[in-house]
Amino acid sequence: MNILKSTIAQLREQRMLSAISITGTALSIFLIMVVVISQEVKVVPFAPVSGRDRMLHARYGTIIVKDNEHYQSNGSMSIRSARRIYGDLPGTEAVSIYSAWVGDAIAKVPGIDPVGVALRRVDDQYWKVFDHTFISGKPFTKEDVEAARHVAVIDATTALRLFGTTDAAGREFQLDYNPTTVAGVVRDVSTLADAAFAQVWEPHVEAKEYTWNYGLMGGSSVTILANSKDDFDNIRKAADHNMEAYNKEVEETSWSFVSRGRPYTQEQDAEVEAANVEPDMDSAHRRQLIIFAILLLVPAINLSSLTESRLRRRVEELGVRRAFGCTRSRLLGQLFGESMIITVLGGIIGLILSVAYAFIFSNFLFAQGFGPKPLINLGMLLRPATFGFALLFCFILNLLSTGVPAWKATRTNIVNAINKH
Repeated sequence: MNILKSTIAQLREQRMLSAISITGTALSIFLIMVVVISQEVKVVPFAPVSGRDRMLHARYGTIIVKDNEHYQSNGSMSIRSARRIYGDLPGTEAVSIYSAWVGDAIAKVPGIDPVGVALRRVDDQYWKVFDHTFISGKPFTKEDVEAARHVAVIDATTALRLFGTTDAAGREFQLDYNPTTVAGVVRDVSTLADAAFAQVWEPHVEAKEYTWNYGLMGGSSVTILANSKDDFDNIRKAADHNMEAYNKEVEETSWSFVSRGRPYTQEQDAEVEAANVEPDMDSAHRRQLIIFAILLLVPAINLSSLTESRLRRRVEELGVRRAFGCTRSRLLGQLFGESMIITVLGGIIGLILSVAYAFIFSNFLFAQGFGPKPLINLGMLLRPATFGFALLFCFILNLLSTGVPAWKATRTNIVNAINKH
């Protein structure tokens, strides 16, 4: 309580320096948290990717010519290859094989202009891996996929544009001029949900898939929902075993699959730059640490000068307190406490600014290069980990900016301090 009262008194007495310190802290935390938020949305769970911490991804596959690794083909797999390698694995709740990319399609009903939609082809397991929220109808079934029926799940916006209502299950429309029945309607999906995003989903049919390299490569990716993160190692070992068996089956093609460490965790998958490059997580973490260090050190140096200026004006007060028996450690602790209150105040402002910035400039900050403007909500941005990061950065910034000035102030000779020398 004494520290709080002292801090409030100092804020009132040195308003200009205090305002500059709080503003500088707020801007520093703002910049850091924008970086953190832009990275966190790639890995944090939110519907319909609530199971991200249990997901493994094989977005691509890699095949090489036997005894010649320099001659290789990288890209999405065929349904057959994906099923043989990843389709039967222990420790999994569900395994989905779906089209690697969303494509452009035309949706049409009589009486309205054609509507452009983002289309993804998926299997029946897709709805178990990704927890889309159905507001009408239900997912299409395994039988629908195997029979290649013209059924589809559409998002709420598409339902409104086509039918004027989200209660559209059972209604018919033309999808790329093929008569199609709406199996269900789901809430709109953010493009930040990666593989879960589309506006229309239809069955992913093997017979209709374009393949190459003897049917080994095609247009499919895989997402595995594990029972637990503890199953990841066993799942990868089983996938490697399946891959070895599959390579023997296709030996006559002279091609064989290599894993490149797949399937990847959500964090690894977010760092994938190309199918032929395994994500280097150590390098990614170092890059993040360097960015955080720069964003912390530069303002810390400036704030340190401001802190020293504030303490010079209090040198007489500090000397008197020392003369009446206040120890250096206690005085140092109080100075850190006062500075921490100011730092946290600036940090709160910075955190609020970063969240507001993420909302207002979401299209710029979270640009995906496809689909509509990313949907953002507070559940994605304000998580316990976000507050934890903000508090940690406040503490580090306070330590860096206050440490040297506070130590020097408490080491000043008592007589010189009282006489302001």
